[in-house]
Amino acid sequence: MSTGKFVAGFIVGGVVGAVIGILLAPQSGEETREMISASTNEAYGKVSDAAKEIQQKAESVVDEVQKKGEEIIDKIQDMINKQKKDA
Repeated sequence: MSTGKFVAGFIVGGVVGAVIGILLAPQSGEETREMISASTNEAYGKVSDAAKEIQQKAESVVDEVQKKGEEIIDKIQDMINKQKKDA
């Protein structure tokens, strides 16, 4: 399981648990709405942070793949040039 999927599942599970807990708590409607709003804002912040982290990791992986690709192209070009010299 990838880290991104785990984090997303963890956050979604936390949000669902918080909503269920709020809805089952013996409070007035106004208090419940305030708690739902606060929980939603908190969850949004966590999801936003997780999305940024995943994006940064993805960008890092893309950069690494590009570097490896350039290295492979350079090695292939060197091999081609060597073959031309030997021929």
